[in-house]
Amino acid sequence: MLRFRRARTFVASLAVVALTAVTGRAVADGVAVVDLQGAVLQTEDGIRAQATLKKLFDKRQKDLDAKQEQLAKVKQDIERQAKVLSREAIGRRMEVWQAEMLQLQTVFVDYNKELSKKQAELTSPIVKKMVAVLSKIARQAGYDLVLDKAAAPYARPDLDLTDKVVQAYNTGDE
Repeated sequence: MLRFRRARTFVASLAVVALTAVTGRAVADGVAVVDLQGAVLQTEDGIRAQATLKKLFDKRQKDLDAKQEQLAKVKQDIERQAKVLSREAIGRRMEVWQAEMLQLQTVFVDYNKELSKKQAELTSPIVKKMVAVLSKIARQAGYDLVLDKAAAPYARPDLDLTDKVVQAYNTGDE
């Protein structure tokens, strides 16, 4: 992930240098930034998507917590009975407990995959619409390049289009 972010920053920097070389003017004249992910989360659609994801996540987390508590009690019970049961009996109970723990971990991974898939499903249309709004704003304002804020280590605050994009998105200005 860090390697990808560095590569993206490097490519963005090269684009800025190339733009300066081609246009022969100060880069800031035609460059802006936007916090695309932050903007998505600030839109009305994004807030609704977050609420949907939170409901899904909370229910799943509750299920996982209950199962984890149950398994913790089973392990405590096994540890208490370790002095009175045979090694074989304790071994069998520990095997069952370990298998259930492994299954819980598998369920956890599956829930995370499902949550990621649902997040992509809910936010993809928002991002698509937001990029259209951003493109319109950039064209109207005469920006040659709009970088994701994550790829720009520094940008003057007046070059940040995030608030404009969110406002235009929420009002339906496409």
